[in-house]
Amino acid sequence: MRRAIYPGSFDPITLGHLDVIERSARLFDEVVVALLLNIDKQPMFTTEERVEMIRAVVPDSNVRVDTFEGLLVHYAVAQQAQFVVRGIRAISDYEYELQMALMNRRLEPSVETVFLMAGEAYSYISSRLIKEVFTLGGSIRGLVPELVEKRMRDKLKR
Repeated sequence: MRRAIYPGSFDPITLGHLDVIERSARLFDEVVVALLLNIDKQPMFTTEERVEMIRAVVPDSNVRVDTFEGLLVHYAVAQQAQFVVRGIRAISDYEYELQMALMNRRLEPSVETVFLMAGEAYSYISSRLIKEVFTLGGSIRGLVPELVEKRMRDKLKR
């Protein structure tokens, strides 16, 4: 079985993330969308909320959602995954992602990183940018799933 890990914070999940997930699901037998538990970040949504939203918007039957802490390659080995999927939006992403991929390869040569170029329509969006635009009153319609936009509105009302 060809299993891939697609790691991230997904706070919130965007249509760009979904594009990478859907394309990965066609390439691999199973894709694990792995939510990194990072105590240094102050997320908009709790871990449980993010997991629930991802499960609600990911239609592919060969995709599952999980959480992990620590080194990605240790998690990949524990999941018996041979691949890590990373989305690349711009050249600036590539520099960082290459550095991470090379370190991961050094730590665990059996896990290969696969880069997928972002879909053209999503090449400029990030969760950070989505949150910033949203909290300043801008429209994020067409950049996140409708469910996510609704949950963001609900969060802002509180």
